[in-house]
Amino acid sequence: MTPSVRLQEMIRVIRSARTQGEERGIIQKECAEIRAQFRQTDNGERSHSLAKLLYVHMLGYPAHFGQMECVRLIASPRYSEKRIGYLGAMMLLDEKQDASLLITNSIKNDLSHSSQYVQSLALCTLACMGSSEMCRDLAPEIERLLRASTSYIKKKATLCAVHIIRKVPELAELFTPSARSLLSEKNHGVLHGAVVLITELCERNAETLDKFRKAVPELVTIMKGLVTSSYSPEHNVAGISDPFLQVRILRLLRILGHNNDSASDAMNDLLAQVATNTDSSKTAGSAVLYETVLTIMDINSESGLRVLAVNILGRFLLNNDRNIRYISMTSLQKIVQTDHNAVQRHRGTIVDCLKDQDTSVKRRALELSLALVSPVNIRSMMKELLIFLSSCPVELRSQTASGIFNAAERYSPSKRWHIDTILHVLTTAGGDVRDETVPNLIQLITTASELHCYTVHKLYRALVKDISQQSLVQVACWCIGEYGDLLLKGECEEIEPVQVTEDDVLDALETVLQSHMSAPATRGFALTATMKLSTRITDNVDRIRSIVSIYGSCIDLELQQRAVEYNALFKKYDHMRAAVLERMPLMEKNSPGHTNGDSSGEIKEPEPAKTKPVEPILLSEPANQVCDLLDLLGGTDTPVQPSSAPTSTATTTSSADLLDLLGGLEPTPVPAVTVYEKNGVSLKIQCDSQTDTDITVTLIASNSTQNDISNFTLQAAVPKSVQLQMKAPSGNVIAAHGLGQVTQTVLLNNPNKVSLKMRVRVSYSDQGTMLQDTVQIDSFPSPSWNSQPSIGVL
Repeated sequence: MTPSVRLQEMIRVIRSARTQGEERGIIQKECAEIRAQFRQTDNGERSHSLAKLLYVHMLGYPAHFGQMECVRLIASPRYSEKRIGYLGAMMLLDEKQDASLLITNSIKNDLSHSSQYVQSLALCTLACMGSSEMCRDLAPEIERLLRASTSYIKKKATLCAVHIIRKVPELAELFTPSARSLLSEKNHGVLHGAVVLITELCERNAETLDKFRKAVPELVTIMKGLVTSSYSPEHNVAGISDPFLQVRILRLLRILGHNNDSASDAMNDLLAQVATNTDSSKTAGSAVLYETVLTIMDINSESGLRVLAVNILGRFLLNNDRNIRYISMTSLQKIVQTDHNAVQRHRGTIVDCLKDQDTSVKRRALELSLALVSPVNIRSMMKELLIFLSSCPVELRSQTASGIFNAAERYSPSKRWHIDTILHVLTTAGGDVRDETVPNLIQLITTASELHCYTVHKLYRALVKDISQQSLVQVACWCIGEYGDLLLKGECEEIEPVQVTEDDVLDALETVLQSHMSAPATRGFALTATMKLSTRITDNVDRIRSIVSIYGSCIDLELQQRAVEYNALFKKYDHMRAAVLERMPLMEKNSPGHTNGDSSGEIKEPEPAKTKPVEPILLSEPANQVCDLLDLLGGTDTPVQPSSAPTSTATTTSSADLLDLLGGLEPTPVPAVTVYEKNGVSLKIQCDSQTDTDITVTLIASNSTQNDISNFTLQAAVPKSVQLQMKAPSGNVIAAHGLGQVTQTVLLNNPNKVSLKMRVRVSYSDQGTMLQDTVQIDSFPSPSWNSQPSIGVL
């Protein structure tokens, strides 16, 4: 029986094992025989035994005892034994094994062997498991083989050089001259390896990148040859000539053309040719086109070429392959901020992707649809998003509702449309909305005084129809308590009036109080609404008193406390009840008196100054990232509500007034201290004034890069007991080369004199890419203390 058959016989026996125990028994028996073969000093069957051991290793069983046998076989003069020895070394050894150092000399000798096949074995092994020490010792040999006469050795030596550069980056300069010369090769394997090697060199060294930018015309010529070449069976894949090499070249061109006008101009015509002549019906063609799109978007390309790239991604959205649709929407999401109008042309196709069966595709389509909402298409886009909300998966409802709320707040054409939209969301997915939705909607309703009658009628109908949506029920109870008299009048021009009696309203509220679906907070809303109706109705005050008295012994402490206090209003302070329960005054959003009251570290997102109106941009980041920032300040569960800070002019501080009394002295300015510096963007903090409980600081942002920074915003979070007010920023664009600044004043009120700290989130757009970072300020510079504050970038 031949040795190869014995290996096949072992495989057959192992596969025929019926139980895992039987398989282990067979493996143990075979391993014992293999050990015996290894102990024999002169045995021609060693290579076959090692081959069987490698199969055992592939099954997951221990095979470490064969490591030294690999070293012996590698040193053998016979090619058949070398082949098995090198294969065993690649499978059983790695750079952490001491035995790997023993084969360094054998590899060096085989790299100089007369047979190219022996050389290739050594090259493959070094590229697979070569350690840093081995790479340093053998790098000159690899550089020599890059100039070999045979393409077979060149392509393997090229990939081995890539491994050496990754292991020992300082050896990159050794391979730079040879890498450039490899671009003149005709063999596709050598060209592919050369492009990979040059890409690795350019990514690791900026000087090398500048050198290889001179090779752009040569790369363009190679790429044109691939695009226009006739059919070649050796390299053709689904009608595309060597798509693997095309993708590698396009990726290298993207690196060479980034932020370089001359290199970008040299490749514009080529990219247009590839984009128009490549067939996208096959996966290979789609891969080339996708890489072309990424290259166009990353270099300084012409506007027409960028529109062409967006159109290619639009065609990908019509592809039957869900993976292609997914990567298309991922790419569109990255460029929607810079090429908004071009992406808008494919809005209908993107909205259609919301109907896809795959959840990941739906999520990407949702994010992209929300980013495309604008004042022009707000009505049509919101209609589609509301339809999607009614049928979307449960895991997407919260994200969809938050996105609709943000878009409606930014672009609502009217307050009535805004209220109707939010009520629609609460009716459809009231259990999946954020906690801040209820106070936000209540604040919106109070400001729309002309819609009070319309809103209370609509909410009453929704309450009678369904009490399972807790957010909707809470808002409805609040409105009924505030505007119950408008509901009872039955006079409403905006909606068909419904005749509602006092008993009907109280029945609805009592149903909420008694329902097992009502949360404690919802019962609190209903009880307060019932109490407020005692001053708005006349015939059922005794019934209201009875309802309130019942909950004076409620097991829920909050509800019990409210009921006891309301009972006291009926008994001891009945003369004050009408004044206490009168309508709430108009609630201004983020007024100083309400800033950071019970919200733990509420983040302010100030509106642009009136003198410089800036159209807000809907960011694609998830809304819960704001809450993540607050969690860093104490793990609070209190919801966060982005809001606009007042734009009133800052008043003169008390310290400045005191100095005026002393003869017009001015306070000594405190030097600005740098708290953040990254990617060319720096942020400084300067203390303007400070008292025992108040501190006023100014955040100053500057830009030292070559490009303007746009969409620059600052968000801040402070501890629960500190009140925060952010003034409007001076702008949202920072000029390049340090020619401009953006400043923003922050007022902090610390009545409890707790340890003051603040987290600042920095968000901006650089060349169409949204960047975000967070910095922590644990102490502040003051007029009496000019040392550096304690900071940390997260």
